[in-house]
Amino acid sequence: MTRSDLIEELAERFHQLTQRDAEQAVKTILEAVEDSLVRGQRIEIRGFGSFTITHRQPRLGRNPRSGEAVQVPAKRVTHFKPGKALREAVDDPANILASAANPQAQLQNNDE
Repeated sequence: MTRSDLIEELAERFHQLTQRDAEQAVKTILEAVEDSLVRGQRIEIRGFGSFTITHRQPRLGRNPRSGEAVQVPAKRVTHFKPGKALREAVDDPANILASAANPQAQLQNNDE
């Protein structure tokens, strides 16, 4: 699912929202998530999951082409941990069977 797909879905589910309102809502939510992560805050959405920032230490890596040693600097990376409800929904055999029964939907999801 892309950002525009998310906006479309939101506008379809909530008929009182125009496409522009749905776009603004998605933009606002994503900006709030980004701002919180930039400040190093943890974000938890119950039933969905949590986003945290982890710190990677500097390390010595290798250039895969030349084999030459390369110093990889320290950096902060975003980590997502799915919540229990999301893990169970993704792993539910009924959802797996439903997607197998509708291969067209699966192909559309793979294209994204």
